[in-house]
Amino acid sequence: MSVLSIEGKKETAMTTRMTFRPDSCRAAAGEARKALAAGRVAERIRRKDHTVWKSEPAEIANRLGWLDSPRAMQGRLAEIATVVEGVRADGFNFALLLGMGGSSLASEVFRKVFGAADGFLDLAVLDSTDPGAVLARAERLDRKRTLFVVSTKSGGTVETLSFMRYFYNLVAERFGEEAAGRRFIAITDPGSALTDLARAHDFRYAFLNDPEIGGRYSALSCFGLVPAALMGMDVRLLLERAAAAADCEFDSKDEEMSGAALGTLLGEFAAQGRDKLTFLLSPQLAAFGDWVEQLLAESLGKKGEGILPVVGEEFGPPPVYGPDRIFCSLRLAGDAAGEAQLKALAEAGHPVIDIELADPYDLGGHCFFWEMATAVAGWRLAINPFDQPDVEAAKVLARKMITEYREKGAMPVEIPALKGPGLSVYGDLDARKPEGTLTAFLGQAKPGAYAALHAYLTPSPGMDEALQRLRMRIRDRFHFVTTVGYGPRFLHSTGQLHKGDAGRGLFIQFTADDPRDAPIPDEMGRPESALSFGVLKQAQVFGDRQALINAGRRVIRIHLHEDPADGISSLTAAL
Repeated sequence: MSVLSIEGKKETAMTTRMTFRPDSCRAAAGEARKALAAGRVAERIRRKDHTVWKSEPAEIANRLGWLDSPRAMQGRLAEIATVVEGVRADGFNFALLLGMGGSSLASEVFRKVFGAADGFLDLAVLDSTDPGAVLARAERLDRKRTLFVVSTKSGGTVETLSFMRYFYNLVAERFGEEAAGRRFIAITDPGSALTDLARAHDFRYAFLNDPEIGGRYSALSCFGLVPAALMGMDVRLLLERAAAAADCEFDSKDEEMSGAALGTLLGEFAAQGRDKLTFLLSPQLAAFGDWVEQLLAESLGKKGEGILPVVGEEFGPPPVYGPDRIFCSLRLAGDAAGEAQLKALAEAGHPVIDIELADPYDLGGHCFFWEMATAVAGWRLAINPFDQPDVEAAKVLARKMITEYREKGAMPVEIPALKGPGLSVYGDLDARKPEGTLTAFLGQAKPGAYAALHAYLTPSPGMDEALQRLRMRIRDRFHFVTTVGYGPRFLHSTGQLHKGDAGRGLFIQFTADDPRDAPIPDEMGRPESALSFGVLKQAQVFGDRQALINAGRRVIRIHLHEDPADGISSLTAAL
């Protein structure tokens, strides 16, 4: 049976249920629906009326293609199926997706939620410039049976093109340049630089996406669906659930179930100071939190506004939460985990939104549902949810650092403010001993604060655990929100909010020496290299730090000289 057909009698309509508690939240939801109807917001969005957000159409009118994706992409399923069947026939059983942010997050969600069907391709995502992460992935590959998926809307994302050149050269060394291109497919916008590279190096195929779909709104386009089809997902069913969600937004009278109504409510709560949206997800759906995190943070964190999505935070008793919280549970039918905690939070007066999904394929509908909610929250906050003005700031500064490195042959030398066993601390802080660094830095927090941990480190389960323990210790001691992101991945998601919101964040960068480095080829098929992944990552660290400082944010960097996970555990103990 084709990957694109519907097996059995799966329900094609999205069967999401959404409820609100306590009574104050239900009342607020009712008022939100009235405001939505009064402004005819959903109707105007359906017509692609840019004046919902701004009087001028710039960076809005050409970013509304996601409204058509659920049905428009059904017309491309045969094209996708042909490529997938050819890949399988040629013996590929693994795909490595090279991308960043919106070009890769949906694929990561689908991989973690659904996995690979029998006879299709297992898939992994590389979205870290950490040389340890790049080398670990390269050393595990079966080059003969791996398909590389190069995914970038602009066709010029520096991280993605660096990955592409590195892995192309590895494959060309083994099979020759004439055969190397057949092991690559591209997903990009028409006319991008990647389309020219794909043609010049004879890629197997290049999927050209609708250019009017922004990266973080692209889950239901080629960027999400091609990798999903390679893994054997029923992408037709996924799209039908999404189309049902779109019908609910624009044709159904059940406004209580609409993403537009939820977006209005979230925007209203944010305007009142409840701007920390904390998620509880069923274990099978946990990865969806990362996609929603980018969508909300990058779309809504600007012009001094923002809704901070909080994912992966373990639930605690009501006293550890401040009045800036709102809670949202996304759970599969029958999953009652966390219900006792949610009930206690509602009884303590915190708004709690419960959303139930019938099965994992309801995520197709929820991609559209949350895109609509995000767009409407932007309307309520009077901001454009489709641009990202502060993302470029860190990129510009990183490029400047790389230019200086190429001219001088070295990165700038910094003098640490404090130095102790196993770590050095950089930044402006009032602490006498390294072990008191975090206490002194976090003690600056003002009402509504949050702490963001930026880990420019090699991702691993041990590192995940160490960072999670630290964030929970911070939350329980200081009673404010914590988030964690691996760099540079978060630069393409929450990085916009960090520089564009109301400025209450406290930012802690973690860096470490790279035991090994990997060169980035200057060109595909040639060995010359003027830059390495380690240098690129270092430039991104410095670039983001300076961008935060320029935006008036408080930031420190803690460089870990020995085992990074042990160093973070020591900092946790010191708290």
